[in-house]
Amino acid sequence: VAWALETFGAKTAIACSFSLEDVALVHLASQTGHPFRIVALDTGRLHVETLQVADRLKERYEVPIEWYVPNQKELESFVSDVGSFSFRTSLEERKRCCQVRKIQPLRRALADSPAWMTGLRRDQGQTRTLLPVVGWDETFGGLVKINPLVEWSDELLTTLAQEQNLPQNALYEDGFSSIGCAPCTRPTKPGEHPRAGRWWWEDPTHSECGLHPSRRRT
Repeated sequence: VAWALETFGAKTAIACSFSLEDVALVHLASQTGHPFRIVALDTGRLHVETLQVADRLKERYEVPIEWYVPNQKELESFVSDVGSFSFRTSLEERKRCCQVRKIQPLRRALADSPAWMTGLRRDQGQTRTLLPVVGWDETFGGLVKINPLVEWSDELLTTLAQEQNLPQNALYEDGFSSIGCAPCTRPTKPGEHPRAGRWWWEDPTHSECGLHPSRRRT
């Protein structure tokens, strides 16, 4: 984290969904003493509990959160065209929804950044097992992508959260292990993979929104 901020400077963006991983990443970045950006996507469908974590994070670390929302006209046209729950009808429609609500806003958020950091971990699912620590991201216009927590375990993350009293989403206590948009997230059942509650009606190999395309490590 310190290397990334020293190398790429204050415009380095931490993409924050306010998961425990992302909160830990903000905490680690704050300990370096280097300036950085926090960018967040308000899809219009976030849980109230997620927004509460955002407020606590902003207050604790005194770092502005840059919120990006979908283009209003495009979202209005999209919902008028296919309704509010078209994402349940097919993988193509679900990706279309993610494109409008997440990918395009993040593209704007990263337009002026030389690099971005995420809280992704390799043990989060089939689509993330080959994540590099540092890679090149063509999806958002060509910039460096850093994943400092790829090798972290649940135990290490939990220990940091407890020792530092990090803000945590209350939904974790209700059985959620991975939290996204409210209509696309459910609590996981005993024995299920941590990301089994994301887009649970789809094949698990499709369990990404497009922000983090699967790529082979180089």
